[in-house]
Parts: sequence; structure tokens; C-alpha cells
Amino acid sequence: MLDIKLVRSDPKKVAAKLAVRGFVLDVEYFSSLETYRRNLQDRSQTLQSERNSYAKMMGKAISQAKHPDDIPPLKAKGEELKKACIEAEVELNRANLRLKDYMSSIPNIPDDQVPAGGSENDNLEIRRWGEPRDFSFEAKDHVDLGELSGMLNFEVGSKITGSRFAVMRAGIANMHRALIQFMLDTHLTEHGYEEVNVPYLVNKESLYGTGQLPKFEDDLFKLQDERELYLIPTAEVPVTNIYRNEIINIDDMPVKLTCHSPCFRSEAGSYGKDTRGMIRQHQFEKVEMVQFVKPSESAEALESITGHAEMLLKKLELPYKTVLLCGGDIGFSAACTYDIEVWLPSQKVYREISSCSNFRDFQSRRLKIRWRNPETGKTELVHTLNGSGLAVGRTLLAVMENYQLENGSIKVPKVLQGYMGGKTVIGSLK
Repeated sequence: MLDIKLVRSDPKKVAAKLAVRGFVLDVEYFSSLETYRRNLQDRSQTLQSERNSYAKMMGKAISQAKHPDDIPPLKAKGEELKKACIEAEVELNRANLRLKDYMSSIPNIPDDQVPAGGSENDNLEIRRWGEPRDFSFEAKDHVDLGELSGMLNFEVGSKITGSRFAVMRAGIANMHRALIQFMLDTHLTEHGYEEVNVPYLVNKESLYGTGQLPKFEDDLFKLQDERELYLIPTAEVPVTNIYRNEIINIDDMPVKLTCHSPCFRSEAGSYGKDTRGMIRQHQFEKVEMVQFVKPSESAEALESITGHAEMLLKKLELPYKTVLLCGGDIGFSAACTYDIEVWLPSQKVYREISSCSNFRDFQSRRLKIRWRNPETGKTELVHTLNGSGLAVGRTLLAVMENYQLENGSIKVPKVLQGYMGGKTVIGSLK
């Protein structure tokens, strides 16, 4: 959530910054909500002050009353003031809630470096690494490779659950698990992260804190019972909420956490898009990186976390490119985002495999995650960041397609061979 003081101070300037991402801030509506709230607050304070003054006067008047019949009118006036104070407080709370609801619908202000644009076509390429392989045969996609070997089956996944689910077996299942272990080990031993294991179900407060609610409820899977729990769309949600309502010790910063988890998304807004294969599944797995840093260090931390994701692709020897997302393509809570896109031979395009974002204090304001600045002695909001390191299913399909052999078998990248018992090639179930 944005700092309401910032919006109050110059709503037109905030509106101009939000326009970079295509969001229209209704300045007139915000101003009307704020004016109404302020008037109610003034009225509530005036009534409370009047009530307090009357209470002092009434106590003295009662003690000096010459006849018992003089007391009830005094008390009745006090009750009227009490009732008026309660009604004013109720109205003020409603006004504050309306203002909070509107503030919750406003996305983060993009950093100055974020280019203007309306879609992914306007993203800015930053760098590329690796050269796409030149095949001497027609490259198959991961769906055909999986069917040929029998190790990746979408029909069985559909039979068990429904569309956009898959069953992996033998070498493909082994490689999927090996990728997870490789990613975690790299983040732990080379990048300085601490591994955490978190719940896969979260409450509404957790999803509100990271920005999935209220805007993206249709993209979530919700349990149909009185607990109102949701399956996590990403480990970002429970991992970031570890420090909700906490003050992080300055000696522990930056806090760098990594977590492997399944992710569940209804993909409500993507029907008809990427329905083939593992590009867009309802259930997939991901290794997440989350950082909590001092505000002065978050820009540098974004470059660092992006580099950590890129390093995995370099070790796997998968060609990729890194792009800076434009205002129209950036996520709701993010101030700045790099997407890393891996080369897929079957499509002859780069496809997203990681998204690394700096949220600045947008999430921490909702979550009340703070640190104590030693220079002032006061608590301040931390900056939060996260990045996919990496999306496991998309990494798997990228390995399958880039390392395929003409007969449909798949070479095992050198960096994974130690995790797969020394295997150098995986083939059919036979």
C-alpha cells in the first residue's frame, strides 16, 4: 500500500507517476474521501472535547444540586453527548474503511527507471547470455518429448484432476527433483540464503499483506469452509509473512530466505493462453528467493537477486535474456521488475522463467514489517524483494527442449548429473 501521506501531499504528482503503468488515480474521488474523513474526524474530536468538558461540569453540578429533580436532565444531556460521540466515531470508522479500501486498490508507484508502455512488447531488453543451439533435426516441444518417452503425461493428469495438470515419471520426475535440489543448494552455499519450509495454506491477512487480496482473489484457490484459507499462489506469500508485525534486528539484515513449494493458481484471466504443456499449469513448483533489506540497499538488492536467478541458468547452460518490465506489464505490488526469459527451441522464442521484483515499502506497510534505524532510534519500514529462483516446471521443459537428442532422449546437464546418480541421458520407461 502507498503511503497515504504521500498521496495527500500531492495527489496529482502521484497520479502522474501511476499513469506510467496505465493506472488512473481518481484524484477527485480520493480528495472527496479525504475531505469527508477529515470533517468527520474534526466533528468527532469536537464532540469528544465537549463531552469531556460537560462531564467535569456535570459532576460539579450534581454535587451542588439543590433538588433531586435537577439531576436527571443533567444526566440526560450527558447521555446525548455520549450517543453523539459514538455515532460520530462509527461514521469516522466507516469513512476510514472506505479510504483504506480505495488505497488498497492503488498499485505501487513505479521506479523512475521503469519505461512507459502498455504491454510486454514495450519491455526493455537489458542483456542476453548464451547462444541458442543449432539443431541438425527438427526440435520437438516438451509435450511431444514427454509422450515419446512416456515420462510426462498430461492425459493422466487430466484424468486424475482436470486440465492443466500433469504426471511425471522415471527420468523426468528424477530431473524435476534434481532441479529443485540444485537450485536450493546453489542459493544456500553460493548466494547466502537461509532455507525455510512454510505452510501451503494461508489466511486472508497474509494474502492482503503481499498484495494478492483484494485485487486478485479470482486467481486463487480457496477452501470452502469457515476458516477462509487459500492455497498459496507462490511461496512469496507465507515467507514474506514470517515477519508480519515484527521489528527485524538490524544485525540480522539483510534477511535472505529461500523456499521450495508447490504453487496453485486458477489462472482465471488466462483461459485459452498457453494451454499446451507445462507453461501455465494450475499446480507447479518453484524455488523462491525473498529478501528484507534497509531502504537504502533495495535497488542494489534487486540487481543481486536477479543475478542469483541468472546464475542458475548459466550453470544449466540455458540461453536467456533479461528484460526490464514496462509500466503496463509490471505487477500490482512491484516498483521495479526484471523478467528472465529462457530460450525454447520448439517455439523459437524466449519465455519467462523468473520474475525478480523490488516492492520497496509497499508490502511492508501492509504487513507492518520494520527495522530500527540506529541514526534516529525510530522504527522504519523495511523494503521487501522476491524472485523466482527458478520456476521448476519451466526450467524442466527448457532443459528437455534444449538438451534433446534426435531419438527423443534427453541429455542431462553436467550440473545435474551428480543429483541423478551420474546419469548422462534419460530416455524411455522401457
